[in-house]
Amino acid sequence: MLARILNTLLMLAVAVSITGVINRTRAVLAGRKGLRFFQHLFDAKVLLGKGAVYSPTTGILFRLAPCVCLASSLAAFLFIPVADLDPLLSFDGDVVMVAYLLALSRVSLILAALDTGSSFEGMGASREALYGALIEPAIMLSMATLAMLSGYTSLADIFSTARSLDVNLTIVVLLAAYVFLKIMFVEAGRVPVDDPRTHLELTMIHEVMCLDYSGIDLAMIQIAGWLKTAVFAMIAADAVAAAVCFDWLLAAPLAVVVAGLSVGITESMRARNKLSRNSTYILTVTAMSALIFLVGYLLLQNIEIV
Repeated sequence: MLARILNTLLMLAVAVSITGVINRTRAVLAGRKGLRFFQHLFDAKVLLGKGAVYSPTTGILFRLAPCVCLASSLAAFLFIPVADLDPLLSFDGDVVMVAYLLALSRVSLILAALDTGSSFEGMGASREALYGALIEPAIMLSMATLAMLSGYTSLADIFSTARSLDVNLTIVVLLAAYVFLKIMFVEAGRVPVDDPRTHLELTMIHEVMCLDYSGIDLAMIQIAGWLKTAVFAMIAADAVAAAVCFDWLLAAPLAVVVAGLSVGITESMRARNKLSRNSTYILTVTAMSALIFLVGYLLLQNIEIV
């Protein structure tokens, strides 16, 4: 039981720290003082203390969406282990449950955006639905790769012990971790797919779906975003730790540093993609995940790759 509590506390620390690392990385690279490390927590606290304002054109879907978004993200979050520590929730086949809990989080916001009747939010919802449909195969194939290499379908079992892998399979695991990192960019709405700092409705994706939210509802959506980011960052860190040095003392800081630095450096060094290029970018990630799965399967079957 202590291991499960420690796992949950470490995951919470990862979730609240990644945004701080991103903000500090951007500030350092821009040569400015920047925000406090935990400024996003103070902002969320202010929002949690405020009531929500609803447009008369919205219905029950709009009001329920933040709760569904946060609850589904939190449920997926509780399935994620930190290296060999046991997560709070676990069962055989939970890799599928995690993927579709995160999909439920996305669908709830899409329906809420459509419920407003706003053309701007409708555009954001259509883009979010498209990108979600394109990235979902990458998530499932990457999960399937880890399950195939370990022989288990539960994330807790996949990362329960260090795997004795040869050089080729170690490279496959590291590439799968890289794909999870790329998936994190898409799911978290970060550059180059989306920019959470933009305020141009014609180019916004995730943020435009939240334009009508305020107060506690907006805080729940922001917290859900932190949890989703931590899910993919931790899976990637677990895969790297399993292939290099399997220890929860390494996995948790690795998730924060790698995810935070990669997002912070990317957002400082490049602009977001044109909307017409996002589909190609996401399909490239999906193709990469399919190739990694195929290579892993061939290596396990001892089929020589010429």
